[in-house]
Amino acid sequence: MSLLQYEFMQRALLAALLVGMTAPAVGVYLVQRRQAFMGDGIGHVALTGVGLGLLLKGSPVLFAVITAAAGAVAIELIRERSKVSGDVALSVLFYGGIAGGVMLASQSESGANLDAYLFGQLTSVSEDDLRVIVILAIAVLAVTIGLRRPLFTVCQDEEFARVTGLPVRTLNLLIAVTAAVTVTVAMRVVGLLLVSALMVVPVAIAQQLTRNFALTAAASIGIGVVVSVSGTTLTYYVEAPPGATIVLLAIGLFVVVGVVAAPLNHRRARRAAHAADLAADPGALDNAPQDDLQVGAAPRPDGGTAASGTMSGTRRAPGAVEKPPVEEEPR
Repeated sequence: MSLLQYEFMQRALLAALLVGMTAPAVGVYLVQRRQAFMGDGIGHVALTGVGLGLLLKGSPVLFAVITAAAGAVAIELIRERSKVSGDVALSVLFYGGIAGGVMLASQSESGANLDAYLFGQLTSVSEDDLRVIVILAIAVLAVTIGLRRPLFTVCQDEEFARVTGLPVRTLNLLIAVTAAVTVTVAMRVVGLLLVSALMVVPVAIAQQLTRNFALTAAASIGIGVVVSVSGTTLTYYVEAPPGATIVLLAIGLFVVVGVVAAPLNHRRARRAAHAADLAADPGALDNAPQDDLQVGAAPRPDGGTAASGTMSGTRRAPGAVEKPPVEEEPR
């Protein structure tokens, strides 16, 4: 029997597809800002919203969105103002969030078990849950893709972004709130404790394949979709928790790609070192053998080859040595 014959599997696969797209789409910005664990912290805070929703007999997802967004804004403001005391404040916020969620849930009439929210329960996604996931996923993708250039600029260099007139604080808060929404979207798929892995690991895999930011973002979204849908499909045939299966598949792919891409990364490092040497000593190009400057095969400092039609034996002027290409220039 095909798994698509069951409505619960149809909803599960669609939810996994959306989460596989949204989590890496936000995670690529968090990794760029060296805030890979921010998703984990927001997940702790979101648990308080889940407990509050259970206690008030409301929607746990809606309360989780509101609480996670408020927590994300608090995290961003703390990050802006302090580094030393900020670490302590963030720790209090994170652990207070998970403790508050457990306490509130225990006081609800049902005494609900939080395992479905902590580790995910993909096959129990209802039609109402799916509608919320679709709406939030569309909003997240609209922000992360539509505002890619200004968000990249802020993540890469806040001072440069301020000089160019970008609203740095607003964009930082937007990234934080978008991350909070993504955490709640992924809550029913991989769980609050594992959502950070789905935001970070696909990005880490993509970074081993390319250094261009746009390509990294696109590749990480594709990888996220593959591992999410594959993990969900696998759990239909093998009795295993969907969230853990998806994360373990992503980690396994990370290891495989790391082994395969090691020679490529080594070659890139050698080219970058060679380009840096030429930039530091342009005269070194004059000492290059004539065979290195033949038509159609002349290596350039950026690792490419000279265009066809270059005269044999022609040397570049020292001032014409090109600098290594950057990943992506903010515009």
